[in-house]
Amino acid sequence: MVTGVGRTAGIGAGVARRLASAGWDVAFTFWSPYDERMPWGAEPQAPDAVAAELAGQGAATAAVEADLADPSAAAYVFDEVERRLGGVKALVMCHCESVASGLLDTSVESFDRHFAVNARATWLLIREYGRRFGGAHGTGRVIALTSDHTVGNLPYGASKAALDRITLAAAHELAHLGVTANVVNPGPVDTGWMSGELREQVTRQTPLGRLGTPLDTAHLVEFLCSPQGQWINGQLLMSNGGFG
Repeated sequence: MVTGVGRTAGIGAGVARRLASAGWDVAFTFWSPYDERMPWGAEPQAPDAVAAELAGQGAATAAVEADLADPSAAAYVFDEVERRLGGVKALVMCHCESVASGLLDTSVESFDRHFAVNARATWLLIREYGRRFGGAHGTGRVIALTSDHTVGNLPYGASKAALDRITLAAAHELAHLGVTANVVNPGPVDTGWMSGELREQVTRQTPLGRLGTPLDTAHLVEFLCSPQGQWINGQLLMSNGGFG
């Protein structure tokens, strides 16, 4: 199950496509009202388009719309996915709330929503996964995407730091299930949110001389979900082309 697949150009969609091509059946979540209030706008046909792509790769798929700021959403999503596809073996969390603001201009409402979506929902999804996981020992996977961007982006960065600790705890607290848990920091990935000036700045700061793509992240997620990725556990992995 991949969360945060609301746009065809997003990291979540890239991860879902790559997992489908690797032979996984893929359920995914989306929440259109989030995209509607963001600068890039809503993409109403995206869930159907992504589902069609996954099906074209031979994957059984299920799209579930859910506001992960709602504490009841995690259980609802798992109920729907289990009803339509069966038990979840890998949980890949690409969802986020990301509205730029700093120390002086962040509202309490925005701060709370960032933590509700990025931190609390991550905990509730992992908790639901751990309570329900029934796969063979060593096959379970939990992966979350993070960010270290805090300056001028306080609620996003702070809530992602909480996500890191929550996810990494799962490597130990779900050890009896044989589940691995890792966090991936994909660095600056161009999914349509960057201005021209920011693209140039980020490209200059990246040794490879290019921006990240959803596929760059998807390749790593696919590996972590594979049997070959089992020994990587409890890690915060930087997969950013050397950006810094």
